[in-house]
Amino acid sequence: MRFLGNIEAKLDAKNRVFVPAAFRKVLDNGFFAQTENGSQNKLLYLRKDVYQNCIVVYPATVWEEELSELRTRLNKWNPEEQELYRQFMLEAETVEMDPNGRILIPKRLLLKTGIEKALRFLGVDNTMEIWAKEALEQPRLEPELFKTRLQELMTKTKTPE
Repeated sequence: MRFLGNIEAKLDAKNRVFVPAAFRKVLDNGFFAQTENGSQNKLLYLRKDVYQNCIVVYPATVWEEELSELRTRLNKWNPEEQELYRQFMLEAETVEMDPNGRILIPKRLLLKTGIEKALRFLGVDNTMEIWAKEALEQPRLEPELFKTRLQELMTKTKTPE
């Protein structure tokens, strides 16, 4: 299952936003873990993107995979690598989607990303991103540059792992 779409939304006065219905459907079809009593644990993890001014929304299963991958690459006895891990964790938040499909976005993440009232959810593979609406009004790359880079990427020979 993948998230796909570029969907406008608005924060309410309490900094809550409805997760788009199409994305909730994807979450319900495999990303939410079942609790012992059979209900779904609707936890999501939010983190400011490392490279862009947006919030990455990780379903719990994806977050756990990402953390495991990061942890296997880091040596916990290396102070510099521990500091890197701390910084990654420092900017993370756990939120729970309410029964109406809303999540509360922490004020500090909104401030760090410049997101105000109008925003966009962008489906990006197994995560969602939340952007300030105006940040996605224009193409991220010029059309010719996008075409050239995509062609280079798709025609590049893969190196065996």
